[in-house]
Parts: sequence; structure tokens; C-alpha cells
Amino acid sequence: MIANALPLGGVLFLGWEVFPLVLLFWMENVIVGFFSALKIAFAAPDDRHAGLAKLVMVPFFCVHYGMFCFVHGIFVLVLFGGKSRFGGPGLILETVRQSIHEWHLGWALAALVGSHAVSFVLNYLGKGENRRSSLERLMGAPYGRIVVLHVAILLGAFVILSVGAPTFGLVLLVLGKIAIDLKAHLREHGRLAEAASAPGTPTD
Repeated sequence: MIANALPLGGVLFLGWEVFPLVLLFWMENVIVGFFSALKIAFAAPDDRHAGLAKLVMVPFFCVHYGMFCFVHGIFVLVLFGGKSRFGGPGLILETVRQSIHEWHLGWALAALVGSHAVSFVLNYLGKGENRRSSLERLMGAPYGRIVVLHVAILLGAFVILSVGAPTFGLVLLVLGKIAIDLKAHLREHGRLAEAASAPGTPTD
């Protein structure tokens, strides 16, 4: 909640517009993908057969999810960043780096990384969620989050741009993102908690 609320400071005190907000939310998808790959790697630690499957699933997920995020990032830069031409992946990454510096996104980005890292250590490893999570569910979980969250964000961003990007609208965009994220967080950990109370029941 705290990490998600920090962008409000960017809107209210640093003059963030639609583009830096949407770009920050897109970068969080990359963070989610990184920790999702870690979750797959650390899932079912006592299952030897799962260990063999992970040798294929982790690289496949990284490539597939990476391509998904890459294309998504191009749309963000073109639709909201005013970037119409790219010379290749290296130039796109450089554009993202420059945008992070220009809009002072580093502190908010670091907070999001820290938030997901704490959840990974305390919830996923500390509470034994890795022992109750199926590899199939872990593979598909980030995609559902991105589709729901970013359809809402992109639609909201277009509406805000159409009325001149007022600060009030940007604040609502951040609050809406917080609400969707919170609901997804509670649903995910609630499902795993139910699995913990019913040993032997698969989590799907």
C-alpha cells in the first residue's frame, strides 16, 4: 500500500503527468515478472520432478513474459510518450532510462522493488506459500494481473488525457491502481491460506 501510494507524491509535488505514471506501472510489470520467475524457481522445493520441469519452465517464462512486456512497453511509449520511431531494443531501453531520470522515477521504482521483495521473502518463502503453489498457476498468474490492471489503467489514462490531465484525475488513476492491486493481493494470499488449512488440496 505504501509503495503504491508513493506515486501520489510524484503527481502532487513533482508534476508527474500521465506518461510517467503509466511508464512506472509498466515497469512494475517487469518487476512482477522477475519475482514470478523466482517464485517458479523456488516452488515445490521437495518435488524432484518439479525441479526438472522448472529447468524448462523458468527460461520459457522469462522469454515469453519478456516479449509480452516488451511489446506492452512499446505501446506505452508510443501512445503516451510521444515516441513514434525506434531503432531497436537498445534504443527503447535507453528511452526508458532517460524517462526514469527525467521524471525522477527512481525512488518510486525502488519502493516497488522493495515491496515485491519483502512480499516474496515474508509471504512466499517465510509462510511456505512456495510449498503450496502449483507451477501451472505461477506461470499464468502475472498475465491475469497485467490484463485486468492495465486495461483499467490505459482506459483511465486516455480519459484523463482527453480532459487535459488534471491533477485530480491523476490522483484517481493512482487510487484506482491501488484498489485493483489490493484486491488481487488479498485474493492471491487468501487462496494460498485456504490451501494451507487443507493439506493435500492442490492450489489452482
